[in-house]
Amino acid sequence: MRSTQAIVLTMGLLFSVAASAQNKQPAGNTHRVDSLPRDLEVQLALSALPPHLRDGATVYVLTPDKGFEVARKGTNGFHTLVARTGDDTFRGKWPFSKYRDDILYPVSFDQAGAEANMKVFLDAAEMQAKGTPPQELKRLIQERFKTNYYKAPARPGISYMLAPIQRTYADPDNSGDVETINFPHVMTYASNVSAEDVGAATVTPEEGQHLMQHGRWRETPYPQLHTPGPHGYMIHARGKAETETITKEYQPMLARLCKLKEEWCLPLK
Repeated sequence: MRSTQAIVLTMGLLFSVAASAQNKQPAGNTHRVDSLPRDLEVQLALSALPPHLRDGATVYVLTPDKGFEVARKGTNGFHTLVARTGDDTFRGKWPFSKYRDDILYPVSFDQAGAEANMKVFLDAAEMQAKGTPPQELKRLIQERFKTNYYKAPARPGISYMLAPIQRTYADPDNSGDVETINFPHVMTYASNVSAEDVGAATVTPEEGQHLMQHGRWRETPYPQLHTPGPHGYMIHARGKAETETITKEYQPMLARLCKLKEEWCLPLK
């Protein structure tokens, strides 16, 4: 009897030690991200849209074990969510070696974009939830673009990204460095065109340095081409006055985000 008790006790201790070690694994070794408070996630998602579209939009929330789910079905054809692994993740050749828990990417789409561009966000979240290794996820998404699995939007349209905060990759074509920025903007679909085709501005090293120092792009009257290919966009930055108005409107929301994670505090100007 004592021998049996000793074995049971030993197994229990071993299980406890193993569980403790597993719980202490760094966040970079897991596919999960921490959920946002539901009301905060909904508010942040809706902040991507202009006021007149918020009430009728379909809103998604992220369930870490499943991916995105509809929190509220809309009526106006616009869809909005807060990506925790955004499409910038899959650009460039830099190694995507771990899932980050600090990416914050409020983005919305009209119906055309929801049927095309948004699929990348939904697929990425679902595969991440299922435990797909990060390097494999990046390979799969890039392969799907190469094989035309991801289509261009069926018509011209618009993606609003008017939220007062975004944390994502500063120069995703070249590195995995991330930055928190205050950059409300609007994106129009520009599938399969180059910057030269449409006379768009290109991001210079000086612009990148300004972003790193101030947390937003310098004001420019010219649109920038983003993500050349079937899901290409023309980025139209909002002006200083509009940006300040948006930021002021969402001060309580920004304070909550900053309290949750230091990386979600807007940089001091």
